Amino acid sequence: MNRLKIRLFATLRERTRASELEREFAAGATVGEIWTRLLEEFPALGGHHDGVAYAVNQEYVDADYRPRDRDEVAFIPPVSGGSEAPWVGPISIGRDAVEVSALEAAVADPSAGATVTFAGMTRNGNAGRRVIRLEYEAYEPMALSEMRKLAHEAGRRHEIVRIAIQHRIGVVEIGETSVAIAVSAAHRAEAFAACRFAIDRLKEIVPIWKKEHFEGGEVWVGCQTSHPPHPHA
Repeated sequence: MNRLKIRLFATLRERTRASELEREFAAGATVGEIWTRLLEEFPALGGHHDGVAYAVNQEYVDADYRPRDRDEVAFIPPVSGGSEAPWVGPISIGRDAVEVSALEAAVADPSAGATVTFAGMTRNGNAGRRVIRLEYEAYEPMALSEMRKLAHEAGRRHEIVRIAIQHRIGVVEIGETSVAIAVSAAHRAEAFAACRFAIDRLKEIVPIWKKEHFEGGEVWVGCQTSHPPHPHA
């Protein structure tokens, strides 16, 4: 059996009269099956079945994801702003390698005549220093929310078919991808414009921070501009 912490928000919290629950489920149970169990326990949740998103340990997952013992499972009603726009594809943050080809596949569509992909990679030099690696940290729930908002905005500004975004956290070695965005559209101009808007906006508003490790020290890029880098002891 897996013992799970379950988080509920907004109308789901009100209808269950609980923001957190602890329940045991059979090992291998999917989040979709867990949601079905909650519907049986709390019939008042029934009206939300189609609009609820699933997250495990603060990352969105599909209904067939199988959480492990002591994981945190969250059931998330539609955020303010309404239901998901049809052009918003997978949006994720995690420690796994960024799969650019998977993002491109996620935005593929017969109506799209162009796909534009941006991939940001760790380079070995910056500001005259030899960079050894980068390290990313995120306020994950807020970062995911902001990434979804900018994906919505990209589609409102530009005539796109679909957009997908993946950002990595933790250590990213030289030559590895830290962030990737894929956009499909009927025409290349819209795909290029939306992709550029998305990465520029991501850098402006999404709470993800980057620490640069270089020979002789380290510095949080953008966070310590008034202070010199801290050398290693």
